[in-house]
Formats: sequence, C-alpha cells, structure tokens
Amino acid sequence: MTVSTSLASPRPKARYRGRFAPSPTGPLHFGSLIAAVASYADARAAGGEWLVRIEDVDTPRARFGAEAAILRQLERYGFECDGAIVRQSERLDLYQAALERLDADHLIYACTCTRRELETAPLGRGGERVYAGTCRNGVANRRAHHASRIRVGNSRIDFRDRLQGTQAQDLAIDVGDFVLRRSDGYFAYQLAVVVDDAAQGITDVARGSDLLASTPRQIFLQHALGLPTPRYLHVPIAINGQGEKLSKQTRARPLPDAPLQALAAAWRFLDQPEFPARGASVAEFWSFATVHWSAARLPPIAMLPAPERFCTAEGVPDARV
Repeated sequence: MTVSTSLASPRPKARYRGRFAPSPTGPLHFGSLIAAVASYADARAAGGEWLVRIEDVDTPRARFGAEAAILRQLERYGFECDGAIVRQSERLDLYQAALERLDADHLIYACTCTRRELETAPLGRGGERVYAGTCRNGVANRRAHHASRIRVGNSRIDFRDRLQGTQAQDLAIDVGDFVLRRSDGYFAYQLAVVVDDAAQGITDVARGSDLLASTPRQIFLQHALGLPTPRYLHVPIAINGQGEKLSKQTRARPLPDAPLQALAAAWRFLDQPEFPARGASVAEFWSFATVHWSAARLPPIAMLPAPERFCTAEGVPDARV
C-alpha cells in the first residue's frame, strides 16, 4: 500500500492551527527556542492559532518543576498561547481508545522481545533498528509483559515537507512494525502525537528536522485511524561544536534571562530578515516577526551550528557518562 498525502488525505480547509510541544525533562534551551520561534511565527504570519502541549506521556522522564519552568520561559519570551495547556498524561483514555480501534482492525499484536534482543537487528536508512517481525505470528516467549506493535505491511509513505521537499519511506524496510504501547505500559510518542494533533485540530506542524524520519509513521497511523494529515515544516536543528544536537543530554545551556537577544539569535539562525534589535522590546520583535516571517527563506538543511554561548552549560555533569 502506498499512501500519498496529496491524494489520500488533503489538508482540511480550516484556519491555521499550530502547536509547540515540549517535554518536561528540563528547561528550554536554544534548540527548543528554534522550534518554538518557527512554529509561533509561522502561525502568527498566517493569522492562525498557536497552542502549547506538554508531552509528558513518558512519565518517568519528566522532572519535577520542569513544566512550570517551561511555561514561565515561554511567557517571559513573549509567546502567547491561544487555548488551555494540554498535558499528555491527562489524555491516556484517548490513546487507549485509539489502540483499541487499531486492535479491532487486526493491526495490533503483542511483542515480548526485549531491547537487548533487538540490538542485533539491522539498521534502516534513518539509523534505527528495523524490527524483523519476530512476534508477528505469536509471541516468541512467555514473558509476563509485552509491548503492542502495529503491522505496517508493505506500506510506502510519500509526503511533501514545506522545507525539506518530497519525502518517501518504505516502513517495512526502513522501520518495521513499530511500538505503540511499551512493555512497561506507557504509550509511545508516535501514537500520542497523532491522537493529540487530531484532537486539537492541528493543521500545521512546524518542528525540528530530527523528527522528519518519524513523520511517515505518524502519517501511517493517521490513515489507519481515519484522521487528517497536517502540513509539515521541518526546520534545521541546532548543533554544538561536536556536531551533536543541543539537548539536555548534551548539556545545552538553559535559555538566558535575556529574551530579546536570544529571540534575535534564533531569528538569525532561521535566516529571517534582519531584526533591528537595538532599543527594541520583545513585543516589538514579535510584531516584526509576524510581518516578516518567510518559510521560503529557511535554510533547507537538517542541521546548523548554534552560537557558542548557547551550547554547553558550565559546571553541569555530562549526562552521557
């Protein structure tokens, strides 16, 4: 089965509605700001709405106080949300209902393979392990806990990203049957994000290019669940001097208490028209950004170096050690 978003799921004729969806694993950093600025400016330039969703479906990774810190940062930086804050941890019934619907369509099966057992699986083009279907016709062992996987069959997903252009992925070859609920009972990101985007009426998703490879899985689920497919815009991600994505794991600095300077740096990173920052305010920045935002100006590449001052937080232990 080949799925083309231009044929099988045309974009609904609805007012632009975008979103920013941080995980509460720590404070926002410059890499987070890139995605937030792109999504917010794209929404405001289109006269649309912008929502905030806290992606805490992976509860064990959430840090106490991180959500409140993120919301304070967004407010300090002038972001204005057009609706109530949504938390994935409060939407588990929706994910369960979606899983049950897929199960009723005979698309779900139990998998008892452990992460260690999957370490020898071949790598797909995106660098992920491709599941070989070990449990597709019955679990390989009698372990008490199991994950829920979805059958991808011979699906090929084609879609056009607004920046990265035409994309295609053969799920069976590049990913394999993927997990929707983990063996520890937590729902997977791929299922949660699809259900949430549909429930919130999201028409446009602007986010980092590191999520481009997972988009075909989300489109596959959208079609399996009969949900609309939003337009996608995957912007470059920020990397440090070692070529690593800025993240908590690579000790990215938290956003400074200097919103205008950081916003201007993010704006330059996205190659937007020069903002006359001297003597300006955060409100004036957003007024300028709303008028001058141009997705056509974005660098059509996956990664760009971040300014050094935003990269590594001094005195913070390396989480990878």
